[in-house]
Amino acid sequence: MAVQWNNRAIFRLLWPLIIEQVLALTMGAADTVMVSTVGEHAVSGVNIVDNINNLLIIAFTALGTGGAVVASQYIGRKDRRNSSLASKQLVYIITVISLVITLGVFPFRRGLIGLIYGRIEGDVMASAGLYLGITALSYPFLGIYNGCSALFRAAGNSRVPMLIALLVNVMNIGGNAFFIYVLHIGVAGAAISTLLSRVAAGAVVLFLLIPDRESPISLSGIWKISFARNMIHNILNVGIPNALENSMFQMGRLLTQRIFTVFGTAAMAGNAIASVINSFSFMPGNAFGMALLTVVGQCIGAGNYKEAERQTFKIMRAAWISIFTLSLGILVFLEPLVSLFNLSAQAHGMAKSYLRVHCVSMMLFWAFSFALPNALRAAGDNRFVMVVASLSMWTIRVSCAYILTFVFGMGPVGVWLGMGLDFVCRGGFYLHRWRHGRWKEKRVITG
Repeated sequence: MAVQWNNRAIFRLLWPLIIEQVLALTMGAADTVMVSTVGEHAVSGVNIVDNINNLLIIAFTALGTGGAVVASQYIGRKDRRNSSLASKQLVYIITVISLVITLGVFPFRRGLIGLIYGRIEGDVMASAGLYLGITALSYPFLGIYNGCSALFRAAGNSRVPMLIALLVNVMNIGGNAFFIYVLHIGVAGAAISTLLSRVAAGAVVLFLLIPDRESPISLSGIWKISFARNMIHNILNVGIPNALENSMFQMGRLLTQRIFTVFGTAAMAGNAIASVINSFSFMPGNAFGMALLTVVGQCIGAGNYKEAERQTFKIMRAAWISIFTLSLGILVFLEPLVSLFNLSAQAHGMAKSYLRVHCVSMMLFWAFSFALPNALRAAGDNRFVMVVASLSMWTIRVSCAYILTFVFGMGPVGVWLGMGLDFVCRGGFYLHRWRHGRWKEKRVITG
């Protein structure tokens, strides 16, 4: 293997990933917190655009995962030439796709918001349209940053993406303060700050990878554009199922989020704030999932399936403990956390109700639902992950959300209950798949 994955090596990989997740969530929370001074319509507008952005950027996030899996397996084989070739191909395709997404979203932003959310209040639509229009310009830079960061992690270097995330956060929070509090341009200011910080992130990550000829993920010579069909096929073979899975997830999530528009701005604002607070409970889980892509990918590239199993058990145990602890902390300090945001009494109460339901399901099932499948992806078992995720989303989360909310009259809290049931379903299937070893029959690279 390229790296001997003892406890110290895993810790060196994990702690920057966890800090990077904190920084990524801080960036999203900063926009929400700082724009909340403008009003609930601004909070709601930014939140619904964040949901749309998550749907639109999953294409290159999924490709980043595909590139990381392919590169990590070549690194495990100690094949530097092919790992570097895979890195260049990833950057080519991720740039093209992110540009297409930007050109498709920017002119039709208001229509897209209306199509997904239906009829929403005028001031919320104005805020959402403005925020989406400006942030759409950042997709190519965000795509390059996400793809290159995934490559750094595939090589076992999680420190560089963490440092770039720190730069992005400093720029974003400083920009928010300047544009919102000094220039008083509200939602537009938050969007401009996000755009500028993402441009900087994409430029820095390219600057670091292009001149480094010795790295297994070097982008040296990238300007001499040459497409390698077999390598692109390997990347897409992992990336496309991941993209479809995440697309289904985000589409289902948007359909359930639409329920909150029926109950008014207070329900939307309460959901937005609950989402921001709750995101910190699965923050370490995302980091452990990223670590699984690197560790399991390199183990399988080296042909060591026994070590892949051992490391997965170790990382999953730590993931479950960390998520349980953070979710419990949110429940204990629920009132002061929600009070950080400028909400009406009605929205404040709704946010607390949503969080009580969700934290319990997070404690018990989230790690198996969203961290463990990364071990399956790293082994090439991505189609199984996609099928389970898509079926669970539509048959459990979306259906139960509407049934619990409208048929059983539970109101918007039914959306969060449906979410918890989805965790139980998909987590059970992934755990069964891993324990029975069918993933060992899959292949990402051959020869």
